[in-house]
Amino acid sequence: MSQPDDKNFPDDEESKIPSRRSEKVSFADKVRDSLSDLLDEISWKYVASVAGAVTFCIAALGAVLLFADPDVAHIQKPDAPIEDESPENVIEKRINIKIRDGMSTAEIADRLAEKGIIDSSLKFRFFARLRGYDDKLRPGSYTFTADMSDDDVFAKLLTGEKKLIKFTVPEGFGVKEIAERLYNLDLADKNEFLKAAENFAPYDYMRKRQNVFFAAEGFLFPDTYNVESDMDIDEILTLMANNFDERLTPEMRTHAEKMGLSVYDLITLASLVEREVRFPEDRPIVAQVFLKRLKLNMPLQTDATLQYLMDTPKEDVTIADTQIDSPYNTYQHAGLPPGPIANPGMASIEAVLHPAETDYLYFVADRNGHNHYAFTYEEHLNLVNEYR
Repeated sequence: MSQPDDKNFPDDEESKIPSRRSEKVSFADKVRDSLSDLLDEISWKYVASVAGAVTFCIAALGAVLLFADPDVAHIQKPDAPIEDESPENVIEKRINIKIRDGMSTAEIADRLAEKGIIDSSLKFRFFARLRGYDDKLRPGSYTFTADMSDDDVFAKLLTGEKKLIKFTVPEGFGVKEIAERLYNLDLADKNEFLKAAENFAPYDYMRKRQNVFFAAEGFLFPDTYNVESDMDIDEILTLMANNFDERLTPEMRTHAEKMGLSVYDLITLASLVEREVRFPEDRPIVAQVFLKRLKLNMPLQTDATLQYLMDTPKEDVTIADTQIDSPYNTYQHAGLPPGPIANPGMASIEAVLHPAETDYLYFVADRNGHNHYAFTYEEHLNLVNEYR
């Protein structure tokens, strides 16, 4: 039998028979395509992994900042319960802090965090570095509130807040009351002022005596002052003490000496008059009562010295109050108390230097603050029964 001739096959049938060469090319292409797909897959997985890691880091940092300060993500905080916005409560939120020259950003941040002004020292330092504030935070005395944002804290520290503040010390204010007023005006930390006043005595006549609470008591002249907001406590004390020293003229000092009174005794007596008297006409009479009692070695028995020992003043002192064990108790101890109990004004100082010419030994104030005077103890008891 003869072999069939290839030429006799139809064209379409011939095309259906693959050649060996075409099979090899097709296999190579498949391998190449598979490798390419594999490489593409590996590349995308790598890129996806890296992107995922970066995204995770960003998310983690955002979460840290978010929980440290919700304002970073501009998330609205839930409405807080309405609090009492009375001046007393607002004052209590104020936090005074002194940033000293040479303090680093880290030291400032730690100090702010310690006082509860900022939530995170690390976050504060991060933003200070990020914004270029490291060498721009200014030293000075600042007053913050616990609910301030970091941006507000930065704003204060960058500007220094220097401004002129006017404050008035009324006649008869004590050191504690002055400290409270300066604190309310954001001028000084209350406790630091009291601490400084304990031994502040730039003049010899202010030298602290035994049992005295504040050497400055009595010598911070009541007046209106204009001071810069960053003035130090010692500078404020010096300003007020210098004012007193200028007001007490050489003639006044000489006159006190002729009366047998030192400057310290003069101001101690004037402080008693200041706290016992509400109306000007009573000042020289009360001064005379005290001077006469001292001359007779009688206890002064002034309620004002007992009130000085109390945290909260009373309308009337009690028999129990007169038993308080203290050198300031002028019911138990004759003579002057250890030192002034307030900072007297010029009218009370003049009243001691120029007392009325009377023989009264007793007085009692009615509910309106007017004094009523007596020569004898029996008369005094009648006045007490009538007006108290």
